[in-house]
Amino acid sequence: MADRILTVNAYTTFDLLSARVEGHGFEAMAPAVLNVTTDRTAPDHVRLELELDNTETDELPAHAETVELSAEQARELATELRKHAAELEQ
Repeated sequence: MADRILTVNAYTTFDLLSARVEGHGFEAMAPAVLNVTTDRTAPDHVRLELELDNTETDELPAHAETVELSAEQARELATELRKHAAELEQ
């Protein structure tokens, strides 16, 4: 992806995940980057970032989605991820 928005390096949480994008009148699969981070100094939230490779579909302009979570929201998300991961292992 030549016009990547997010920085991808050795510290990126996940790179090249399989992702699906859906919009009005289109649906496409694309590689994606998913990163979880906080600010290095005085963090006040957890940042969840997602970017799909827009070279796979003409409908998707280069962009990245970012969600800021409080510590409580991050813990709730982690609990839900663990719960659903356990269901996959059964």
